[in-house]
Amino acid sequence: MSTTTEHAHSQPRAAGSLQALPDPGERVPALSWPIVGIFTLALVLFGASTWAALTDTLPAVATIGASAVAIFVLFTVLHDASHYSISSRRWVNVAFGRVAMFFVSPLISFKSFAFIHIEHHRNTNDGDADPDHFVSAAPWWQLPFRFPAMDLPYLRFLVRHWRKRPRAEIAETATLMAVAVVVIVSAAATGQLWTLAVIYLIPERVAMAVLAWWFDWLPHHDLEDTQRENRYRATRNRVGSEWILTPLLLSQNYHLVHHLHPSIPFYRYVAAWQRNEAAYLERDAAISTVFGQQLDAPQYREWKRLNGKLAALLPVRMPRPAATGSAGTHPIAVKSVERLTPDSVKVSFAVPDHLADQFHFRAGQHLTVKHRIGGDVVRRNYSICTSATSGELAIGVRHIAGGAFSTFAVESLRAGDVLELMTPTGHFGASLHPLARHDYVAVAAGSGITPILSIVRTTMEIETESRFTLFYGNRTADSTMFAAELDELEARYADRLRIFHIRSTEAHHPEYLRGRIDLAMILRLLGGEITSVDRWYLCGPSDLVTTLHRGLTSEGVPSERVRLELFRGATQPTHVGAYPEAQVSVTLAGATQTVELAAGESILESALKNDIDAPYACMGGACGTCKAKVLSGAVSMEQNFVLDKAELEAGFILTCQSHPSTATVAVDYDA
Repeated sequence: MSTTTEHAHSQPRAAGSLQALPDPGERVPALSWPIVGIFTLALVLFGASTWAALTDTLPAVATIGASAVAIFVLFTVLHDASHYSISSRRWVNVAFGRVAMFFVSPLISFKSFAFIHIEHHRNTNDGDADPDHFVSAAPWWQLPFRFPAMDLPYLRFLVRHWRKRPRAEIAETATLMAVAVVVIVSAAATGQLWTLAVIYLIPERVAMAVLAWWFDWLPHHDLEDTQRENRYRATRNRVGSEWILTPLLLSQNYHLVHHLHPSIPFYRYVAAWQRNEAAYLERDAAISTVFGQQLDAPQYREWKRLNGKLAALLPVRMPRPAATGSAGTHPIAVKSVERLTPDSVKVSFAVPDHLADQFHFRAGQHLTVKHRIGGDVVRRNYSICTSATSGELAIGVRHIAGGAFSTFAVESLRAGDVLELMTPTGHFGASLHPLARHDYVAVAAGSGITPILSIVRTTMEIETESRFTLFYGNRTADSTMFAAELDELEARYADRLRIFHIRSTEAHHPEYLRGRIDLAMILRLLGGEITSVDRWYLCGPSDLVTTLHRGLTSEGVPSERVRLELFRGATQPTHVGAYPEAQVSVTLAGATQTVELAAGESILESALKNDIDAPYACMGGACGTCKAKVLSGAVSMEQNFVLDKAELEAGFILTCQSHPSTATVAVDYDA
């Protein structure tokens, strides 16, 4: 990827005495064994109660109670699956979710439930936009009737939005509903309706009523703030009697923690609260006692003093700064090659410990890859797709027809192969601050998602109050790179991250998301409000990016709020003979060498011709890899999509675009 950058707007908001919200300290496990445990126990309990009902071993009330408990427990499995909290492998979450959904409510598919539940997180307490408002805002006298009917507003919500959902998802829901109707009608026709009612129909309604009470009403009722207005007061924790409430409610007495960090497994809510307690209290988190008494921060601290101590606050987890100085090249082994789509792969690298500092990066930076293919040394530029806090280094590569390295990467590259990697460079991403509260919008097309993915991941982790909207354009779902990762991110940061998948050639995609991304579509989906966005990130083909940039600025968006990255530099003008011969002194890696520059040559061209291993990648003024500082003399730069005003004023240039306008020039790549 090549990089085009303009200086970004925004300073962290004044935060008073607020502490930065720390990392919750919990990660999605490879497999959540507590979930496996309660899932297995629930299935065993349901099977045992079914056997008891069929053999009249126990009274009906006992089997109904046992089956209701099993279904209640299976909802927690479903709930964690919808947030991809059960496993770091997406398919494991889907598998558990589909099985659990069948027991909780066979009227809706797991994918439909996950969509509706994420909308609840995004729009908590916001009227009809929140499907759970059916219970949390109901008059007290209606609650006994609404609790057992909690899945009905979900069905109504799905019907209202069915045109926006994939047809396969809607078809799955319709099939499940049809099967449910057939089973009930068949049971009635064969005289087995009461047996079915004892085994499932009544227990399922009992479980639904308890779930609506414990998961919806207790955490949300009488709270007026929406998730967007104040995410710390859109739901609450209930403290006290935790020796019984925490296991009984399966940790949902700490529901506020779940809304703040949706990807944390249910059994780690309390630990996350204890870890971050001081930061939550500074933000006036909603807390009540088990009996419903509301506590402000001083009251809670007094309650805590009387009821024991909680764990200390841990420091903020921030990415280490990127390595400074000129870029260097090192042989690095490939750790893994993961297929993303039929024509793209994710390549992860095993950076040795002694080079770790050299390969620290900022979100949005890129790597230059060198490799000998068919006797020729090929050099290509690819954006890093991992979070800057993750300690992982990976790129996304999409096959380009006739592309030497992309063909090699997609068809032949394997774990253990060694590539020459230049240390990270680039200026696409902006600095982040833990106390910032910003609105970001990103637009990506095709493989343009690669740096955007790194920026979104890092921003969501560091700026816990910021929000992000992503417009991602592709031809079809099958051609969408990092689709699973984006689904998981949207589930993890449900109230702060929105992703619009725009498809240009997929007939069954929702009509309002079909076509090519343009400014009119963005304005429509954002509700027309774009000038309040603190920072824009645009990445993709030059026509898309430059057109959107012109459109945004014409709509009143200050250009300093827009950052650009192009697949490649714009077509470079040719001025052979327009620039005179000159003498250039080049400083690189502490050594200075003076070379003769022929008429029309760029500084980079003259350096490479004289065997100076100057860093470069795109040769089109779009990546910033060849940046250097002018120490003396003057140059004329043909095009610049990377350097901001401050860098230009400090004397930095892109050597691939720069021609001396004085007889002698000195540049420093180490500056």
